Amino acid sequence: MSDTNASRTADVPDFELRNVAAGPDTFSLAAAAADSDTDAIVLLFQRDYHCGNCRKQVQAVADRYGEFEALCASVVSILPESIERARSWQASYDLPFPLLADPNTDVSDAYDQPVRFGVLGSLHDLVGRMPVALVLDTRSGEPRVAYTYEGRMPADRPEIDDLLDEIRALRDD
Repeated sequence: MSDTNASRTADVPDFELRNVAAGPDTFSLAAAAADSDTDAIVLLFQRDYHCGNCRKQVQAVADRYGEFEALCASVVSILPESIERARSWQASYDLPFPLLADPNTDVSDAYDQPVRFGVLGSLHDLVGRMPVALVLDTRSGEPRVAYTYEGRMPADRPEIDDLLDEIRALRDD
């Protein structure tokens, strides 16, 4: 089972990244959090372009994206790759939510996305970078981490139902 923490209140780093899917060309977390129609933002930190589990995850979320929208939540996938590779994913999957390119892994690192195998893992995301999912509570306009799921293995990710349940729990507060 992965680490979860429903009351983590650490500062949420703001960021802007290029977006190749739905939404503005440059995605700003601050702007998304200030949107009065959005109560929560789910950030999915992916491993890399080649990761089959990452690809399955974004497709599964896309298939059920209406459920997130019904809860006034948005999903953002962050790919630690170039804009060209992110565009290739978008061409394959036509995601209805932002797909952000983080080529220098600045945002992934700011959010402490775990990397295994030391220097080797930091040089090759395929073996080192682990998936992370965060649910941010944005009801106040200032994002707050409400839920964190850190994968311990490449295939270790939260179930979509678990993410939706976390968003529902926010709404019940």
